[in-house]
Amino acid sequence: MCGIVGCHHVPDAKAFKPTALKMVKQCRHRGPDWSGSFLANSTILAHERLSIVGVDSGAQPLTNSDETIALAVNGEIYNHRVIRKTLETPYHFKTHSDCEVIIPLYMRYGIDAPKYLDGMFSFVLYDKKEDRVIAARDPIGITSFYQGWSSKMPGAVFFASELKCLHSVCDKIIAFPPGHVYDSKTDTTTRYFQPSWWDPAKVPTTPVDYKLLRETFEKSVRKRLMAEVPYGVLLSGGLDSSLVASIAQRETLRLKAAALAQMQNGDSETSREDEDKGEGLVGISDDGKLSTVTYLPQLNSFSIGLPDAPDTKAAKEVAKFLGTKHHDMTFTIEEGLNALTDVIYHLESYDVTTIRASTPMFLLSRKIKAMGVKMVLSGEGSDEMFGGYLYFHAAPTKEAFHEETIRRVKNLHLSDCLRANKSTSAWGLEARVPFLDKEFLEVAMNIDPQDKMIVKGERMEKYIMRKAFDVSVLEPGAKPYLPEKVLWRQKEQFSDGVGYGWIDALKDNAELHVTDEMMKNPKPEWGSDIPDSKEAYWYRTMFDEHFPPSCAETVERWTPTWSKQTDPSGRAIAIHNQKYEAGDEKKEA
Repeated sequence: MCGIVGCHHVPDAKAFKPTALKMVKQCRHRGPDWSGSFLANSTILAHERLSIVGVDSGAQPLTNSDETIALAVNGEIYNHRVIRKTLETPYHFKTHSDCEVIIPLYMRYGIDAPKYLDGMFSFVLYDKKEDRVIAARDPIGITSFYQGWSSKMPGAVFFASELKCLHSVCDKIIAFPPGHVYDSKTDTTTRYFQPSWWDPAKVPTTPVDYKLLRETFEKSVRKRLMAEVPYGVLLSGGLDSSLVASIAQRETLRLKAAALAQMQNGDSETSREDEDKGEGLVGISDDGKLSTVTYLPQLNSFSIGLPDAPDTKAAKEVAKFLGTKHHDMTFTIEEGLNALTDVIYHLESYDVTTIRASTPMFLLSRKIKAMGVKMVLSGEGSDEMFGGYLYFHAAPTKEAFHEETIRRVKNLHLSDCLRANKSTSAWGLEARVPFLDKEFLEVAMNIDPQDKMIVKGERMEKYIMRKAFDVSVLEPGAKPYLPEKVLWRQKEQFSDGVGYGWIDALKDNAELHVTDEMMKNPKPEWGSDIPDSKEAYWYRTMFDEHFPPSCAETVERWTPTWSKQTDPSGRAIAIHNQKYEAGDEKKEA
């Protein structure tokens, strides 16, 4: 991840530049590798860089040959090589950065440029000739992005990767909507992402194609291995992260074998010394051909939890099965509690579920970065797409099930994507999420929701993803992706899986900090957004220590549907205690 700030139509750009640099410095944790800025007319772009691709030449803001177009980007463009090869008009690229392709796309397609990008991104582009700014965010909102306005500077508009960059200047801030593009020429924001599954009223009837589902997801994981720095996988031991780790490990081993063969044939420019370091060997390009990437001699996997947590036990088993170099990290309840105010500062949220899950992820990210790893794959998005949360057991109809999956996917930028992006970016670590690939979403969201629904005694949550990778049934004799009991393991929300004592400790400490009297008298500035538990109240007070009340409008609190529970934990749902019989759960409904 990187950090960006864009300021457009400020009254005196030269005088305002020091303020803009202070603004972007607030998110330097996202991009500790380099800082850059661009100023022209009444516009300032500022950038804090985390170098993953084009390490030696991708400093930002990026500009075209005559510097009439400038670009500040946070993200990764996975199809940049294909775009470079297929541009209708020749373009002189200054860098090897994957993000530079946005400039020629804008020159060709204007505000439609984001439609051609496959990746995760937030960007601000300035066209000097037209004195025009366009800003856009990836389809699901994997990268964080905000837009703000100041009553003291009418007509000015501001953009930033994080709230903390804007609130000292802006008195109105919104979360920039995913899949949208803003155009200063018309001062409008429009949706460019228009997938076939967007309308929840159009319930799909296409039966699941297990082979297509598996192959599309494998492709999604492979393209996210695009990197020139050491990478790893976050492995909780649940289905989603375990599948990501399994595919990544298969690809890592394949890349290593291909690299060795390439060197033996004398086709590689890399040396044996490079091989030993795991640097500059081969990977898959977008057209299926080999291209240079970096890989580690062994795929690193990382897990965290309290001692003897459910997730860490499962993660160790998966890592041993796959052969990854596993790092099992533990944290104490005291360490988690001590980190809470910092977690809330980086998350920019007071949502209970998000904070519970983000704290161990925040602690783990710090340890990962200390090891020299700069990018990790993570498993966010699957539960929203396939109805993986335990409350989906209560879905009354397939239509309701489908509507809820779409609602959850559309709001990921306010929950799990926000958590994954900001918990890792707090330490200059980048998280990539294969489940939220555009092509995979198109396949997964167009499956008849009847095939996704949970049927007691027959189909457990995320049944079709489990079956798609159960090659013992679909392809007898094929090498299994995961151990049987992990492939069919019951859902644990991350905040539960790191150890049940974690949530219990949070509730107990909230009791010490929030009195019954405080609950009866919430702060007037909270309006109708009243915390419904002492834990929620405690988090809101910590949020208020860092941010003014206006920032609360960007926060959404996570609550399950079809449930009367007040605690959002999966463990609070009665079905959590059900013991599944492996044989019964794999029956076809």
